[in-house]
Amino acid sequence: MDAKKYTEMQDMFTMYLAEKKLRKTEERSVILECICSFPGHFDMCMLHQKLEGMNFHVSRATLYNTLDVLVDSGLIIRHQLMSQSMQYELRILAETHSHLICTKCGAIRELKDATLKKDVDNLKISRFSPEYHALYIYGVCSKCKYRLQRKK
Repeated sequence: MDAKKYTEMQDMFTMYLAEKKLRKTEERSVILECICSFPGHFDMCMLHQKLEGMNFHVSRATLYNTLDVLVDSGLIIRHQLMSQSMQYELRILAETHSHLICTKCGAIRELKDATLKKDVDNLKISRFSPEYHALYIYGVCSKCKYRLQRKK
C-alpha cells in the first residue's frame, strides 16, 4: 500500500475515533499499520503472529476489540467464509475483487472482473444506499473436481 493511501486510512481512523469518543492508542495505530501490510485476507492468528514478529505484544482481547472498531469504522471488512475462522480484509482491497470459494476444500480465490464490478456498482436499489459490496461465489475448484472425477 502506498504512503498516501496509508495516511488517508490513518486520518479516517483518527476522525472515526474522535467521532465515537474513543481513545487513539499506540496499540490501535500499530494494529492498523500491521493490517495495512497484508496483501489480502488475514485472520486473527496471522495478525497476532505478525505483531509478535514485530516484537509488539498485545493481548488477543485488544486485537478482537480493535478489529471490531476497524470493522465499525468501515476500514476493514469481516468475512465469514464457510466454516473457516473469521477472515478480514482491508475494504479498499475487497472492493477490487470477488471471492470464489470451493465448497469441498474451502480454498479461496479472488476474481477480478471489471465488468462485474461495474455492474454491481451501478445497481439501483430502491430505498437503500449501498456503501460497499463483497461478492461470494461458491462452487468446486478444479483440484477438487479432478479428484471427484478420478474417484468415479
